[in-house]
Amino acid sequence: MAKRLLLILMLFVIGDAYFFQAFTTVIHTPFLHKIYWYLDVLLLIGVFTLIFLRQQGKDIQRLAGDLVTSFLIVFIPKLPAFPILLAEDLVRLLQGFPPRSTYLSEFVVVLASLFVLIIIFGLTRGRHLYRVREEVLSFPDLPDAFDGFKITQISDIHSGSLSDVNGVRKGIALANAQDSDLLLFTGDLVNNRAAEMESWISDFTSLKAPFGKYSVLGNHDYGDYAQWDSAELKASNLIRLKEIHGEMGFKLLMNESIAIRKEDASIALIGVENWGKGGFHQYGDLSKATSGLSADSFNILMSHDPSHWDHVTLDHEKHVHLTLAGHTHGMQFGIELFGFKWSPIQYFYEQWAGLYQKQGKYLYVNRGFGYHGLKGRIGVWPEITVITLKKSIS
Repeated sequence: MAKRLLLILMLFVIGDAYFFQAFTTVIHTPFLHKIYWYLDVLLLIGVFTLIFLRQQGKDIQRLAGDLVTSFLIVFIPKLPAFPILLAEDLVRLLQGFPPRSTYLSEFVVVLASLFVLIIIFGLTRGRHLYRVREEVLSFPDLPDAFDGFKITQISDIHSGSLSDVNGVRKGIALANAQDSDLLLFTGDLVNNRAAEMESWISDFTSLKAPFGKYSVLGNHDYGDYAQWDSAELKASNLIRLKEIHGEMGFKLLMNESIAIRKEDASIALIGVENWGKGGFHQYGDLSKATSGLSADSFNILMSHDPSHWDHVTLDHEKHVHLTLAGHTHGMQFGIELFGFKWSPIQYFYEQWAGLYQKQGKYLYVNRGFGYHGLKGRIGVWPEITVITLKKSIS
């Protein structure tokens, strides 16, 4: 973590230095030059303050969100200046290092301004720019009765971050409009505390699916990132969170499975508690959850963290046909255009958004319904997933 932070700070300093050259080429007001550096210094002070507070065991989530948002607005728009001005420097080197081109510097400043506008859009409209992503998956051993069976998946509501009632209701209406047979929620209902969800219960109760609504817990649902006055208060918070799932009409699966029946056939829906790599708690127990399943059962697993798929699910003795996960949010920042997909989160998670296949097994990672940390979404929009199961010919 320290190495990654150091690398980010190095990029920040280099990008800043280059962009400042373009900035001063275009803008000649000394006062604005000082403001430029004052903002940078304040941002760096904020980073080190955050590190200090975290070491002291303080609750830093709100401060971290504000800092991430500020960092994006100040830092990201400057990044494109580096390769452009570096290329100009190579040309200038051959020419005896004349002054920078005013036109190129103006272009860099305008480009940065465009990036700022995109970020502002993501922090406002992007929060609820829901996208329906559809996949059709074929399996030779799918029971005939489930041919064409539709599943809607949502994930990572993070109710403690939500504020726009109309925006949230737009997403709920869009999920209902898919007319799926089954609705699954793959964890992180709240940021920290069950109370964050109280005012949203009636809205999410309106989610409908004829074969039921099922859910699992995510890493944020356990209250592990909040300061509690006692272990009893933390435990009661989790109890209340579980009650809220029930009040919204969701059956919360805790390392267990349930049969979804249609006509004279059934498929197994499995739900495990959160299991993550890299310091995340590993409450999930797939062996316990699948202990009562037959060898030929068709299995769908809900597991919040996609790292569980690589580390446990793929090589498990019970064949899991499809795993549904969330957790990454696609980092709420990236580029997804014309089949190209990139986000910084891919350097932390091999599977971070969309559909993956290994060993004849599928994983789908939902990009999340809500947002957390960064107070919006830039390029990686909130998602409602619709998966249609098809019977393939062997």
